[in-house]
Amino acid sequence: MSQITKAGQKEYPQIMKIWESAVKATHDFLSEEDFNYFKEVIPRDYLPNLEVYMITENGESKGFASVSEGNLEMLFIHDHFRGKGYGKKLYEFMKDKTGLTKVDVNEQNPQAVGFYEKMGFKQIGRSEKDGSGRDYPIIHMSL
Repeated sequence: MSQITKAGQKEYPQIMKIWESAVKATHDFLSEEDFNYFKEVIPRDYLPNLEVYMITENGESKGFASVSEGNLEMLFIHDHFRGKGYGKKLYEFMKDKTGLTKVDVNEQNPQAVGFYEKMGFKQIGRSEKDGSGRDYPIIHMSL
């Protein structure tokens, strides 16, 4: 049975392994330079300022998520465990815990757009650039 627990700084290396695996599997549009940029800034600038929750099963980390001000900031499942229901469990936990209503998704990641549509989100807007000002269009979605 899977468990969802709050992650601390000691989990950052595992979180980043999950992030790297998920991004390499789903974000083939990301340049190597931008991949390396995010790999550096996420544990330094983002994780310390967010409440992050990890989903584990049998002591093995499967994914993580974080919500800030009603926006699902991150939800990543390790590539080896995608399609097995962990994303849905983690999403439902975060929704119940935080009351999230919004998510921003890379337009070039149709699997994620489809996942959030299945969870009940609808597109409410679009931005040409991501939150870091890079040329990765974002789909704004809301419940």
